[in-house]
Amino acid sequence: MSNSYFPRWRLADDAEPGVIIAPDERLSWPKNVAMGAQHVVAMFGSTVLAPLLMGFDPNVAILMSGIGTLIFFLFVGGRVPSYLGSSFAFIGGVIAVTGYAGGGANANIGVALGAIIACGLAYTLIGVLVWIVNARSGSGANWIDALMPPVVTGAVVAVIGLNLAPIAAKGAMGASGFDTFMALVTIVCVGGIAVYTKGMVQRLLILVGLILACVVYAVLANGMGLGKPIDFSGVAAAAWIGLPHFAAPVFKAEAMGLIVPVAIILVAENLGHVKAVSAMTGQDLDRYLGRAFVGDGVATMVSGAVGGTGVTTYAENIGVMAVTRIYSTLVFVVAALIAIVLGFSPKFGALIQTIPGPVLGGMSVVVFGLIAIAGARIWVVNQVDFSDNRNLIVAAVTLVLGAGDFTIKIGDFMLGGIGTATFGAIILYALLRRRKPVAVN
Repeated sequence: MSNSYFPRWRLADDAEPGVIIAPDERLSWPKNVAMGAQHVVAMFGSTVLAPLLMGFDPNVAILMSGIGTLIFFLFVGGRVPSYLGSSFAFIGGVIAVTGYAGGGANANIGVALGAIIACGLAYTLIGVLVWIVNARSGSGANWIDALMPPVVTGAVVAVIGLNLAPIAAKGAMGASGFDTFMALVTIVCVGGIAVYTKGMVQRLLILVGLILACVVYAVLANGMGLGKPIDFSGVAAAAWIGLPHFAAPVFKAEAMGLIVPVAIILVAENLGHVKAVSAMTGQDLDRYLGRAFVGDGVATMVSGAVGGTGVTTYAENIGVMAVTRIYSTLVFVVAALIAIVLGFSPKFGALIQTIPGPVLGGMSVVVFGLIAIAGARIWVVNQVDFSDNRNLIVAAVTLVLGAGDFTIKIGDFMLGGIGTATFGAIILYALLRRRKPVAVN
């Protein structure tokens, strides 16, 4: 590995299908652009949905996801492949402190933004602490491995996908039989491309599958009248270039007290993502954990300062990496630049709004499922022994807490399913690891 801050990306030989492209390798620039576009597509649904639920401007969220990804890239020195998008962990807190009831812009957005910035600061301070500990410990990963061994990390990553499963299922079912049918068609489109195509088309299965499903939907709905037609009038009326609606933060102690604890969830998410990417690439990325936390925290503060949501490393993009086996960090630079350009385009925002809900629902089923399988892969690769009752109990409890969205509420503080499962797994493993393993008969 290069001793320079940034790796010296070497051109990868990707002629053979299924070849793993490492973080410090690169594709040809046309392929980089195509893969970057696919990552933008993968993150887009969630990155836009989160601000809509909180009354934020989706174009600001897209813009800041790109800027945040570049900030993350700089802090980790281009060593950790990751995309930063809107975090769902903030939704409950934002709604609570602003009283947002849905429908249009959030009139009290400033109060939420101030609290998001405070949360980002707390997250950054945690990252600085981890960064210092890693630097002093040499390898920087031993204490993390003791805290989160493969049985824990695999369960946490799987939980991220399972926790999102109800959202995907609800989106796929839609409001009619035709909606359900189109969600299933979308799944088949992606699966067919994954299995029956080769080369770059196969690597772009998410993007190509989405386009193919939209074409099928347009033929059946717009052409044959079987469902709600796609309406392009909004696209025609929107401007090509325009500024999104920025907003200024307002700092209130009560709001900050409610939202700052979200930093704990962001740490858990980022930790699980870094461990997942480490397992998939076969590279030790634990040494960059502190820098990853700081990058994510700074990106959250910058986003909140202009009216954007808090950001987090995105599981959707990990799913794309898992299926494409392309981990080049330069792909995420391209994706970030695409997102920044799109953030300044109202016409693009209008175009994205035309993607049928059933198609997005079907795509969510695939991507969230891939996240869950990535967790199981960690168990397989690390040969986790489930005849050990300790591993069995930790994994079992973690999966149920996360999939069932087990939520803990203490006063104004609320810890949702992913956070509860993550910290539950860490604590439970710590309590049980001192016991001598007893094999299951």
